[in-house]
Amino acid sequence: MFSESIYIYFMACNSCSTGKDGQPRGCKNNGTCGTDSCNKLTVFDWLSNMSLPSGEIPYNWIEVRFKNGRKHYYKNTENLSLSIGDVVATQAQSGHDVGMVTLTGELVRVQMKRKKIEEDSDETLKIYRKATQKDIDIWTTARDKEEAMKVKARQFAIDLKLQMKISDIEYQGDASKATFYYTAEERVDFRELIKVFAKEFRTRIEMKQVGFRQEAARLGGIGSCGRELCCSTWLTDFRSVSTSSARFQQLSLNPQKLAGQCGKLKCCLNYELDSYLDALKEFPKTDIKLRTEKGVAVCQKTDIFKGHMWYAYEGEWMNWHKLTSAQAKEIIELNNKKKKVASLEEYAEELIEDTKTDFENVVGQDSLTRFDSPRRKKKRRNNRNRNRNKRKPQRNAK
Repeated sequence: MFSESIYIYFMACNSCSTGKDGQPRGCKNNGTCGTDSCNKLTVFDWLSNMSLPSGEIPYNWIEVRFKNGRKHYYKNTENLSLSIGDVVATQAQSGHDVGMVTLTGELVRVQMKRKKIEEDSDETLKIYRKATQKDIDIWTTARDKEEAMKVKARQFAIDLKLQMKISDIEYQGDASKATFYYTAEERVDFRELIKVFAKEFRTRIEMKQVGFRQEAARLGGIGSCGRELCCSTWLTDFRSVSTSSARFQQLSLNPQKLAGQCGKLKCCLNYELDSYLDALKEFPKTDIKLRTEKGVAVCQKTDIFKGHMWYAYEGEWMNWHKLTSAQAKEIIELNNKKKKVASLEEYAEELIEDTKTDFENVVGQDSLTRFDSPRRKKKRRNNRNRNRNKRKPQRNAK
């Protein structure tokens, strides 16, 4: 019960907590609740409790979040009193859109500076008003149509034999336009597809191509680590990930283990890469050969955590000799002075491996079958002895 309450406190709002009967209610808002506690890319306003100095005017730009973490910044020209979680009607290229306020105050200035958004730009959009009940009804009705539209749109693309995948659909707040997000390996001619969409759905259509990482960020999910995807929770900039990151960390180059849900290399391969590169500075380069009187040795393997290196003589590739990084450096320094050591066996450490595996009982010292009812042993009747007694003749019988 304690762990359940902790989970609700950190990961859920009141609308999706446990009910009175102990059953979980489940989030019926799909990440669009007003408390903004279980949304993607949520920002904590740590300046909300601080008052502005006398004479300072609050920053009049607002951060508004739309479906799947899409965020834009709008100017509060009407000086509306807005707080995080308010649903507002914002300006769009045509008509208006409906979104949720996710950040106000001075932190908006910091975010705009970080994302290099100019305040006095020609493309500056503004907030019209707080969303009325009519605006919210139109918005929610349009959102309910998106899933059924996505199924039909994918079928239309298959019928036209287009090499593309429609990953998501987003309606504008006033239901006047629908944006279709798709992924494709190559350039796609979807002019005929737009005609089919406009005839079927009877609204303005906009096609927008996104990358495979952006698609995974929009859809979300659980990674192999058991946590939510970084791209759908906090990661906003997608840096390139190469296989060299896995090589430096001595990971197995297995595409099934190194690839994420987007089909590309996992972004987390870059997280600890700098630490590995700093640790490898203490090791000699693996392409440097060790010259001994017995022969020339080539590096076969490196253990960054234990600081060990394995070398094998040319021609004796099956016999590895373990050295520490300091010993390898010592031999290299002697080779630079045109000196040779007798052999690697003088420096090599004996590798003692304990092949015996001890399994511990994580639930205690008691047996896991202590609650099972013991089986009763069935008593076997010794029929052979009985048969023998029957076959023996009776001596006293006449």
